[in-house]
Amino acid sequence: MTVTFNHTIIAAKDGAESARFFRELLELPEAPSWGPFTNVRLDEGVLLQFAVLPGVEEIQVQHYALLVDDGLFDRAYARLREGGIEHWADPHMKQPGETNTEHGGRGVYFKDPAGHLIELITRPYL
Repeated sequence: MTVTFNHTIIAAKDGAESARFFRELLELPEAPSWGPFTNVRLDEGVLLQFAVLPGVEEIQVQHYALLVDDGLFDRAYARLREGGIEHWADPHMKQPGETNTEHGGRGVYFKDPAGHLIELITRPYL
């Protein structure tokens, strides 16, 4: 059997708000949700499951990187700018309002509604 990534639970302040943010930014359709999870389905059936976690008062910031094609990167980046979403070319947030050209592609960092640091890249690092 091969190993593939199937799903992850992402702590959210409001699961529906976080899921809507990702769907709108990345042009994704609504996905079935259940229990405490509001789901976003990526290619290959991978689920991002947003949930308010019981007993968690302060969300531990995580980093998630998503590989997108050039066209989607352009459209998503335009939505970030149009929405006034602060973004950076680097993970240390020292190059505001810019993108990078690392690893032969383009990339950008920004925070989602829960404060997680999200990275969009157009070429994989390896």
